[in-house]
Amino acid sequence: MHISNPSLKNKPHFTILDGLRGVAAMIVVAFHIFEPNASSSHDQIINHGYLAVDFFFILSGFVIGYAYDDRWDKLTVGGFFKRRLERLQPMVIMGMIIGALLFYYSDSPKWPLIHTIPIWSVILTMIIGFTLLPMPPAFDIRGWQEMHPLNGPGWSLFYEYIANILYALGLRKLSKTALGILVAIFGLYLVYYAVTSPSGDLMGGWTFNYEQLHIGFTRLLFPFFGGLLLSRMVTIGKLSNSMLISSLMISAILFMPRIGGEENRWMNGLYESLSIVLIFPLIIYIGASGQVTGKIGNKVCKFLGDISYPIYITHFPLIYLYSAWISKNPNAGISQKIAYGGLTFLSALLIGYFTLKFYDEPVRKWLRKRFGNA
Repeated sequence: MHISNPSLKNKPHFTILDGLRGVAAMIVVAFHIFEPNASSSHDQIINHGYLAVDFFFILSGFVIGYAYDDRWDKLTVGGFFKRRLERLQPMVIMGMIIGALLFYYSDSPKWPLIHTIPIWSVILTMIIGFTLLPMPPAFDIRGWQEMHPLNGPGWSLFYEYIANILYALGLRKLSKTALGILVAIFGLYLVYYAVTSPSGDLMGGWTFNYEQLHIGFTRLLFPFFGGLLLSRMVTIGKLSNSMLISSLMISAILFMPRIGGEENRWMNGLYESLSIVLIFPLIIYIGASGQVTGKIGNKVCKFLGDISYPIYITHFPLIYLYSAWISKNPNAGISQKIAYGGLTFLSALLIGYFTLKFYDEPVRKWLRKRFGNA
């Protein structure tokens, strides 16, 4: 989900896309804070916040195509995988460690069996989590049927890695026409699935079973390879106020209330699928077509881009704690919920920042020095 690459010195950097990734990541954190306060998906605030994952997928496909498509005469498959592991894996490990350290603190009516889980099982789950290998529901130690029960968002990195593998091992070789046909098929199926889904939405993908894997791959294939196709076909323009326009667009999509109600769930599915198929590529085009002027604007976008992945991959253990507190305090007033939710959001920002500066960046620097950039 990250676009920067220190070796791409001759290509312009999409600063606004960095900023958009940070905006979407913070909306995800807010979405997860509101989630335990909702009685159903219909009254959830920031109702479509989970679509940020689909936005991350299409952004990832776009920037990977931009960064690597014209470099395979010098780049090996092994070198590509090494770069992606260097970029993503350190924070995967950190997210699992934080999840393990905070696991027992989420013991609550929501997860009443946590105190019965032996520590060896938590440690084993953490070690497996380091690899991002999915755990089946039978080995779930929390009770939410997550493939990564110590840090739920690991599921999206699992799919991100699969997309990277598919790209490197063959799909990068497809012509624009062949890729376009494939993307059209993926897109049509995404719309069909969303419109006919009993839930009327695209939420899911985090459980290692057929149903959830079906959702996960449906959410992955069009966005990632649609982003890849976009990077090959679009001619980047020059637009004014791109950061403002694209930020407002992604925020509007994610904040949109649920559409259609119980009687017309297909309407919500249509909204979500068309947002992914039509609006998200437009947002990326607008973001890629603009430039940030001034030092402050560039610093803000850089900060948002730098912190986006650390926030995304480390915030969810705090959401477990907040959800546990909500379940233990069902009569808590709105002021208490706001205070605790605000503290959770601030803590997520601080943990994201400190893990970036004192862990992620030093570790990646060491890895580049130790193993090179080949």
